Formats: sequence, C-alpha cells, structure tokens
Amino acid sequence: MTCRKTAEFIQAHADDDIRTLALKAGGREDIDLPFALDQIAGRQTARRKLPSWAATEGITYPPHISMEQCSSEQTARYKADVARRIAGGGLLIDITGGFGVDFSFMARAFDTAVYVERQEHLCAIAQKNLALLGAANCRIVNGDGVDHVRTTNVHASMIYADPARRNGNGGRTYAIGDCTPDMTEVMDTLLDKTDHVMIKLSPMLDWHKAVSDIGRNVREVHIVSAANECKELLLVISRECDRPLTVFCADDDNVISYTPETGRLTPAESPTHTDAHPQSENGDGTEDKTEPSRAPLFLYEPNASIMKAGCFALVGRRYGVRQISKDSHLFISDKPADNFPGREFTVEAMTGMNKKELKKTLGTVTQANIATRNFPLSVAELRRRLRLKDGGDTYIFATTTADRKHILFICKRKTT
Repeated sequence: MTCRKTAEFIQAHADDDIRTLALKAGGREDIDLPFALDQIAGRQTARRKLPSWAATEGITYPPHISMEQCSSEQTARYKADVARRIAGGGLLIDITGGFGVDFSFMARAFDTAVYVERQEHLCAIAQKNLALLGAANCRIVNGDGVDHVRTTNVHASMIYADPARRNGNGGRTYAIGDCTPDMTEVMDTLLDKTDHVMIKLSPMLDWHKAVSDIGRNVREVHIVSAANECKELLLVISRECDRPLTVFCADDDNVISYTPETGRLTPAESPTHTDAHPQSENGDGTEDKTEPSRAPLFLYEPNASIMKAGCFALVGRRYGVRQISKDSHLFISDKPADNFPGREFTVEAMTGMNKKELKKTLGTVTQANIATRNFPLSVAELRRRLRLKDGGDTYIFATTTADRKHILFICKRKTT
C-alpha cells in the first residue's frame, strides 16, 4: 500500500516534468521516489494513451518503458471488437496477462475472463486495477499461462496471447519462434481447450511469414495502425476453419478487408465505395502510358496498414486509382476517390529534375513537406537540391515512373 506522504507527493506533482522533479526530489527518504515518479509519468502517458484509465483514480502504473510499450486504448478496443465478433460470450483466457490493458477491454466481451501471469507483482497490480475499472467478471491466476490451459477442465471461447518479444539478454526479438511462449509449439495445446486463439505480434513481422509459421487454421490477419503508424499484427486462429483467410487493414476508424486467395475486397470494410476501374491500367494496377495525356488531378498515399499488407493492385481496382509505378506505392486518379484509405492530395503541378523546369514549376515555393518513394535521392538530399525549408502547406512527392523517369508531384492536401 502506498504510504500517505508518497500519495500526497504524487498528487501534488501530477503535472510536473519528470526529469526536473527527479532532480529536485532526489535524496528524499520520506517517500518512495522511484514509485512516485513511475506513477506520475504513467498517469501523464495514460492521458494520451489510455484516457479511460487516466480518468480513474487509484490506477497503479508500471515503469515508464512498460507504459510506452503497452497497447493503447484505441488498439485494445479494436481487439475487443474482434474478439466480440468472433467469440463473444463464454470464457476468455489471457495467458500472458502483463499490465492487463488488452485484457481489461477484451474481458468486457465475455461472460468470464481469466488473467494468467507468472510475475506475482503484476498479478497484484492487475487485481487492484481491474477492481477499480469495474471488471467484476475477471479472475486473476498467478502462474504459467500454457500450464494453466493444459490443466484446466474448462473449454474457452477464446485464448489471447501477447508473447514476450525479448530474449534472455533483454534484446528485442520479432520472429514467432523466438518469442515466449513459442506459439508454433503450443498451438495444438491451446486449440485443444478453445475454439479460437488471438495472437498479438510485432508490427515488424511480414504477415505472410507469420501465417506460414503458424501453419494452419489462420482465419484472420489484422494489421492495426494508429495515426498512420503500424502498431501491431494480430492473428486469429480457429480450431475449425473452413473459410478463406481474410486480411483486415485497420488505420484509426478506416478498416478495409480482403481475401488474398480470391483477390476480392470483402463487404466487411467500413466505408461504401464505387467499384470504378481505371481506364488505362496494366495488370499490376500501374499507369500504362509513359506520360498521361494530362496532369493527374489527385494523388493518394496509402495508410500504414495498406503499406504493410501490400495489396496495392487490389486497392487500385477498388478505389478507381492507378499506381504511378509498381514500386512507388503512390496512386493517381483523374477523379476523386471517396474515402481512400490514406492521405489524399490535389496535384498542382508535375516536374522532372531539369533545373529550368524545376525553377519554373516551383516558382515562389520556399518550403514544403517532402517525401521520396523509389527515388535516387533521400529527403534530405532532395531538400538541399531544391533549397526548400521544411513545413508549410505544400507537399512534394518524388518518385520514379514505370519507364524510369524521375518526377516530382507538387501537391496540396485535399480538403473535404
């Protein structure tokens, strides 16, 4: 239990800068300073990452690095929605409880939820926090998650795992087989006791390789991004799976899904779009002319989940846009594409790298946001070449066309 003086210190310095506070309060023996600093920093991080937790008085937070690495409320709610749709009701078992963020949100989709964690102090924190959050249907088990599943006599609707991605020396690991537990080794054990398994994996993993490593019965792949940054890769494995694999690309509230085997975008995507096809398009969704008959009006940059999924030709067909080249991962169209999953721009001009052409096209532009895709110069090198400052409301996309011409698109963000 937190002593009174430590609790008062936390309350009094809730909004202070942690580094400055650590220096000022260093040497005080009447408070537990490391714990207090963790709580103050944790609450500050939670305001951004876990707003409903930050609004709950008395929550205990782990050390700063754990707070930065734990799921955000947004991604935890996403997992809860997936769990509810696939296996809602019945029993959930989380075999890698940890700080308990994912568990706290997923538990609401089930009648009963069991949190299993080997570290006793994390179990104590979870017990306290879950009570404060009103999770009355939860049970805490201090032990090994796989052993708990192996010995239980109860059949679960879903088992959730976020395997540890650090080796014995504390270094980061990414491959499924290098995580603890190794999900490729324990999958049969888990599927003996549940209908569905959901695994959270590193966003660094290639989803094709992850599916191949699991080997069978992968029902869904979810590539989850927030604010256009890929946060996590989720796999859902079902004991009985008689449907094609579906890949979901989720970026904030925009979710599209497709079936790789058929190359068909499924009705599960959230927006409604037209299925217009570009008039001049190669089989890979790229422009089939060296130069369009007129400058394209709109340019599109796919969000992080689409980039990770790699379903570019499919997106091109679905949204009526075409790739500049197969390696650019940028799209153009002559008409606006409604609800494109990414950033949309109005193209104001196009130019090659000829000095006179550049000078004429850029005109009075003195600053711009620059991005390079499949281009021989880095952003820094191109910025020096163009002598432009960073920022402003002009965007320049530098890329290479299908016939190997270097081209710059001068754009403005498309407004609704």
